[in-house]
Amino acid sequence: MGGKLKELVKKRGKLKIKTWVLILILVVLLPIDATLLRIDHVKMTELRDAVLSADVEEDDEKLAKALTELKEFVFSNIVINIVEENGVQRVTFGTGPFYLEHQYLRAAKKALEEAEKTIATDTNPNGNVYGMAGEICQPQAIENGWSWDSPEYINCMLTEIQKYPAANELQDKIVASLPSTELYRRNYASPLWAPSFTGFMLLLTLIVIVVIFIRGFIWIILRLSLLFI
Repeated sequence: MGGKLKELVKKRGKLKIKTWVLILILVVLLPIDATLLRIDHVKMTELRDAVLSADVEEDDEKLAKALTELKEFVFSNIVINIVEENGVQRVTFGTGPFYLEHQYLRAAKKALEEAEKTIATDTNPNGNVYGMAGEICQPQAIENGWSWDSPEYINCMLTEIQKYPAANELQDKIVASLPSTELYRRNYASPLWAPSFTGFMLLLTLIVIVVIFIRGFIWIILRLSLLFI
């Protein structure tokens, strides 16, 4: 029995690909994998920035196209990203959450304009609350360089409207008409593995690691067995 084990150990030393060669291959593969993952991450960032740029430009057609390109890339590649939530950083696969802020502000502005139409002839004891709020906020907007669809202007209008007790019903109506921010939140997740060049390189690396591990495990078992023979 001891002779067979020794013979098996010797045969392992005659394998076509030596373990040290596999280790050398692994050392080469690891930085290549890191570089490929970095390239995919940078590409995702560029596509996401294109989405945010289209959002700022208020070009819905360009925005839709940019979103489609971003989704297609993320869904077909391995994208590792670091995101921060509530001050805590974590690793995720995909874009991480981002918001179409300007698209939301356009929708919020439209809701406010609709509210203005409904209360243009408001007869509550405080008069036209919307108009009174505008008299205060519009000069501030001009002084501070706010646009009419900026979050500062919208928040100013809502704050001023809230100051009138008789406008509670109006305030509730305006708040209810404002779109949910969740409708403008995007978070595209990438697969853990994808049939891309990066994916196949990672698969090759995993195979090499598994083979090295198995060989090391078998070598340890054989050596331990020899000690007790």
